[in-house]
Amino acid sequence: MNTTTQSPDGSGRMFDAIAQRYDLLNRINSLGLDRSWRRRMIEALSVLPGHRVLDLATGTADLPIMITEDLRDVRVVGLDPSKKMLDVGREKVARSAEAERIELVEGDAQALQFADASFDRATMAFGIRNVPDRDKALAEIRRVLVPGGRVAVLELSEPKNGLLAAMARLHVKYGVPAIGALLSSHGEYKYLRESIEAFDSVEVFCDRLTRAGLIVELTEPLTFGACVLYVARRPEADA
Repeated sequence: MNTTTQSPDGSGRMFDAIAQRYDLLNRINSLGLDRSWRRRMIEALSVLPGHRVLDLATGTADLPIMITEDLRDVRVVGLDPSKKMLDVGREKVARSAEAERIELVEGDAQALQFADASFDRATMAFGIRNVPDRDKALAEIRRVLVPGGRVAVLELSEPKNGLLAAMARLHVKYGVPAIGALLSSHGEYKYLRESIEAFDSVEVFCDRLTRAGLIVELTEPLTFGACVLYVARRPEADA
């Protein structure tokens, strides 16, 4: 669960302080499910040989490493506003057998430094809720995708119905901030609970995607709705 790498002001400072323990916190906080959620995201994105993929809010580069290990002849650029997260990510990438196909850069999802139609696919795992201007970020994603290119977004959600959903809500509301405070000695993970509670409903976020000029192809709740996968496509031709 790439919980957040961006401060409410968009700077990424919030998680610089816990970069070295970030991966451990993610595994514990997601009960080990974050990797399976990412694999489902990659599967749904239909990445093809030769594709160039942009991973926003890349954090410590889990997703770029996973994509390049699973898919040959694919290159990934991971972007994040947190310098220290990227430092940890670069150490992990250097140990990867596919390091030459991964590039990590510091940047802001609201003002991407890439040319129009630069990427065939884009991903963003557990980062969109922390971007101050979500609409601007989605418009930027559309801009850098090739016509027909797809974006997949994973975002945490509060499960709504059933006993297991109630248990998942309790874990997010109380367990995640407690574990984060215990392991990191910082209060950043309190923000996680608040940001999940405040994030868009599925309907509202799909409307954002549509207003950004993207065609929503899939919304899929994962693990009783604790996480939602969105897949959208840039039209082949502009209206």
